[in-house]
Amino acid sequence: MIRCAKILEIPDILELTKACAKHMEKTGIFQWNEVYPSRLAFEKDVSRKELFVLESENNIIGCITITPFMDEEYIPVKWLTPNENNIYIHRLAIKPEYQGKGHAQQLMHFAENYARDKGYISIRLDTFSQNKRNQKFYQQRGYQKLENIYFPKQSDYPFYCYELVL
Repeated sequence: MIRCAKILEIPDILELTKACAKHMEKTGIFQWNEVYPSRLAFEKDVSRKELFVLESENNIIGCITITPFMDEEYIPVKWLTPNENNIYIHRLAIKPEYQGKGHAQQLMHFAENYARDKGYISIRLDTFSQNKRNQKFYQQRGYQKLENIYFPKQSDYPFYCYELVL
């Protein structure tokens, strides 16, 4: 079941994203760290009703943020569509022991339907340049790779921007 996250669930969500960060580090992907994703980011997501969780047997096993707000790092990117009526995906995470079972696909399917139902013209996101698995995941879903952006507090390596025109 996918539903809006509650403020009291943020500790569980942070535990989930920390587990994902450790799991990625084991494979040489230093995408998330002590700075990101943060409690503050999740609190803002919950207050805007933009953070969704995936539950299995009353346990949160995944999360995704779906927002109409563009991060300032995205401003210089030459997107495929005008900068109006777009949706942005952030902080997609699946507990490591549940990965590889289609749960991320389920969350992205939910996000894409959410965007279509609300009349958005495209979905935009970024993924870490060192995370080949994520790049393949988004490209197989029809997202087009665009320009690079940087998040200096996260990594010296770039992040690749992707967009799916709806």
